[in-house]
Amino acid sequence: MPIGRSSKKSLRKSIKNKKINSSFKSKLKEIIKKFLLKPEKKNFGEVQAALDKAERKHLYQKNKVARLKARYSKQVGKAVEKVVIKKTVKKAKKKLLKKKAAKK
Repeated sequence: MPIGRSSKKSLRKSIKNKKINSSFKSKLKEIIKKFLLKPEKKNFGEVQAALDKAERKHLYQKNKVARLKARYSKQVGKAVEKVVIKKTVKKAKKKLLKKKAAKK
């Protein structure tokens, strides 16, 4: 246990900050999990905002935040590509069906 007044205050402050930081980190993890289930632009905006806030609070280094943002933005791109591919596949199937029907 600390003996001096300032060290006691420092201990109180560090305990308080630890509670705040751990609650924020858990909220951030929930946001990220939600995003990973459905990687959409809307969810990605929430993740970006939370990561920026974590960087401002000095919970994560700026390079880590940048790395995470890059990874998650790639996942958004992959999700968009999947949607585009599905749409083009559906259109191609329709064209093939029409051609087969026309030949008969």
